[in-house]
Amino acid sequence: MSHSSIAEAVKVLEELLVGLDEAYWESATIEHKDFFYDIISATHSELSELAKLSVQDHHLDYEPITTEFRTARIKLGKLRKLLDDYVLRSRTASRLESLIGDTVFLSSR
Repeated sequence: MSHSSIAEAVKVLEELLVGLDEAYWESATIEHKDFFYDIISATHSELSELAKLSVQDHHLDYEPITTEFRTARIKLGKLRKLLDDYVLRSRTASRLESLIGDTVFLSSR
């Protein structure tokens, strides 16, 4: 089984943040904004921990580091099922669906 590198994980997580940020600002309710903010916060924490690693370690296999992000992955799965309800713009929903898929794939390799 092939694993994603830390460098690949950083790229995917940064792209996920951009997509989640768009969805956050497009959200129509406070509940949806809170949902997105929780995932955004957890992803920031994960990227912060990854940034502490040496550049020489970026070829190593990626495994989620923070408990927050491990928990947020469950919410990402929920969001994937509820995209039509949580994200109003088709373009954003389509992009976010792809990014969530990349993130789940990244974490499960």
